[in-house]
Amino acid sequence: MNQPGPPSSIRSVIAASSVGTMIEWYDFYIFGMLSTTISTQFFPRDNPTAALLSTLAIFAAGFIVRPFGALVFGRLGDLIGRKYTFLLTLILMGASTFLIGCVPSYESIGIAAPILVLLLRLLQGLALGGEYGGAATYVAEHAPLNKRGFYTSWIQTTATLGLFVALGVILLVKSNMTDAAFNAEWGGWRYPFWISVLLVGISIYIRLKMKESPMFSKLKAEGKTSVNPLKESFRKKANFKMVLLALFGAVMGQGVIWYTGQFYAQNFLETKCFIEFEQSRTIMLWAIAIATPFFILWGWLSDRVGRKWIMMAGMLLGIITYRPIFSTFLQESSTTYQLKNSREKERTAAVTKKELVKNDSVITTTAAVRLENGFSYTETKIDSINQLQFQQVQRSKTILSDKHLPSSTYWKFIGLVFILILYVTMVYGPIAAFLVEMFPTKIRYTSMSLPYHIGNGVFGGLVPFIGLLLTTTYPSDPLVGLWYPIGVAALCLVIGTLYLTNKIDRNIKD
Repeated sequence: MNQPGPPSSIRSVIAASSVGTMIEWYDFYIFGMLSTTISTQFFPRDNPTAALLSTLAIFAAGFIVRPFGALVFGRLGDLIGRKYTFLLTLILMGASTFLIGCVPSYESIGIAAPILVLLLRLLQGLALGGEYGGAATYVAEHAPLNKRGFYTSWIQTTATLGLFVALGVILLVKSNMTDAAFNAEWGGWRYPFWISVLLVGISIYIRLKMKESPMFSKLKAEGKTSVNPLKESFRKKANFKMVLLALFGAVMGQGVIWYTGQFYAQNFLETKCFIEFEQSRTIMLWAIAIATPFFILWGWLSDRVGRKWIMMAGMLLGIITYRPIFSTFLQESSTTYQLKNSREKERTAAVTKKELVKNDSVITTTAAVRLENGFSYTETKIDSINQLQFQQVQRSKTILSDKHLPSSTYWKFIGLVFILILYVTMVYGPIAAFLVEMFPTKIRYTSMSLPYHIGNGVFGGLVPFIGLLLTTTYPSDPLVGLWYPIGVAALCLVIGTLYLTNKIDRNIKD
């Protein structure tokens, strides 16, 4: 049983843990935020869809390897302590992120480029696999007994805040340069990766001043730490049963809700609704900023009413409302675009040729002609006064740069994304306290990290990739990608409802 420390001490613990964890999430997510640009840098450009799928596969690989990081660093955390283990994960994450920004493009070094990026992405996944369990465990083992949900919920905000910071940095960099400069081989898209070094340096300085968890220090002083955390976590039937229950009854569903509400939503706004770069990201920024305090609310409430039903409610709401919400995104963006086209129809359709004469010769120029439905684009190239050649260009590239929502629709989209992220706060806010209360101190780091990172890294991390794969395979249904998170959340809801208990375990096990 842990004793509450003084408020100032607990605030310092939360701050030190949260800042480092937020930076690790920032490092991990800038890759996904820049996936479209990265696909053109590290893969051949002759097949953009294949390049994007390959990039998302590398993005997903970082998630898939997270359970292995949980095993490696969880074992270290239960053997040598929480503090130095997640200090090591921070250094590994920062170095990997910086080096991704240094890898030359495919055009410069060929196939070595995606291979190097994949290896660095795997190192990122290993580092993140060890970070979260250490931070959550460290805070929980400092927290007062009746406020564990509230205090650990601050750690839960870091994943979303890391995404917020990643979006903000990318927008800030891009706003100060042209698209060509941002997307060049050594352009602005690399800056967010390089900035990571400064952030990690600050966090390392903060974490070096931290002390070890009092509960782990007590076990170590008494010689009761685990000799083999992996064996005790997964070979003891009772503990392994709790690992499986945590995964299939809570974390699996939480993972798909998290990534659907944030990553899949942003990808959907860009690739299906064709919202321009800046608007799609500011929609996410506003929604995240408004929703983030709810992590704390649900964590606080879980100390009073229990963790289970708050998490189950978040899953149920996602299952019921995902398709209506995403359908609204499609309808509203399509209606907005068609209205815009109807106003410009005569003017744009009239542009059939343009004659420019200089020194008695015809100068080649281009004119854009947009069709009424808003989903096709042609480029008219005038090689002579009477000759027109039409060449189709990438639909998504053009629409992404042109589709600007009016203010009313823009704020409606922010409201809908806020609802999606509200579900995230419900399933994610209480889950750290839920997990640490399931396992004894001497194997807690290992036992809670594995189900968390399988649920989030594998089931959750595959949401963007499987969603794009499904929509590519079944293009007639733009919402088909939602069936994956809906199905996983539904299965988890059934298992969690039947087998999880809702008691508030105020005395976590020694």
